[in-house]
Amino acid sequence: MTDLRTHADEIHEQFSDQLDLSVDEIEERLETLVDEYKVPVSEARRSVVSTYLDEAGMDRDQLSGGENDRVQVTDVDAPEEWVDITAKVVDLWDATADAVAQVGLLGDETGTIKFTKWSKSDLPELEEGKVYDLRNVVTDEYQGRFSVKLNRTTTIEELDEDIEVGDESVEVEGALVDIQSGSGLIKRCPEEDCTRVLQNGRCSEHGEVEGEFDLRIKGVLDDGDDVTEVIFDEAATEALTGITLEEAQEMAMDALDTTVVADEMREKVLGRYYRVTGPTFGRYVLADEQELLDDPVDPEAALIKARSI
Repeated sequence: MTDLRTHADEIHEQFSDQLDLSVDEIEERLETLVDEYKVPVSEARRSVVSTYLDEAGMDRDQLSGGENDRVQVTDVDAPEEWVDITAKVVDLWDATADAVAQVGLLGDETGTIKFTKWSKSDLPELEEGKVYDLRNVVTDEYQGRFSVKLNRTTTIEELDEDIEVGDESVEVEGALVDIQSGSGLIKRCPEEDCTRVLQNGRCSEHGEVEGEFDLRIKGVLDDGDDVTEVIFDEAATEALTGITLEEAQEMAMDALDTTVVADEMREKVLGRYYRVTGPTFGRYVLADEQELLDDPVDPEAALIKARSI
């Protein structure tokens, strides 16, 4: 069974009670997005699911896939999947939006993952340090980082046990020899649960939107033997460059051009030697911590090497 056929079967199971759909029809929609429009499979699935949610008049948190797989944290590798998970609440953060009741970090023996509990879910409070059996949670992805969301269909059971939480982080060092396109001041889709980077003012799922500014660096570290691609989110980019989101917006406004932000970032960091720690996602390391080391490299030589990558 092909990958798209598998996704089509799963989507059909989700909507078979609400809509008169065939697996072939769903697979054809997915093929159109993936083959003709070159949309990644995960985004194609999300787009098709959103279309059927609208047709069925359903909220996303009403959707479930029937019998869920019980997974560990590092098994979460795709968005829009419904899973059961047993994990310890490692950390709780301050929620920055009224729609969010709790946000923090869950962990098991394999590693950690972010969780979000929606206010409208009316679920009990999770307590830091306690272990819970969480059933019917949905997976999500943002900037290469996977997370789980607790919604009104989620069930929570506190367990009288402890979990020794594992650490899946890696550490890499090298000269920052390239800052790739898509870095600097970017705009993301403002729709709830969507964080896609806009291309020419368009979201691949929601079309033309106003967008919200964000900072990001997609960089390449070279240690002389291997190259590693690293993604720095807003906080990591600000720590790396000293440029805040507000300052980046002012720079772009003064120049009437957002590319000046990435150019300024290149001037500040290209050719410098860093140690970066964080989890991996595909070919990327996602920077949680970064440290400037004492061994600078010749920026001109670094640029020459970057062009050969």
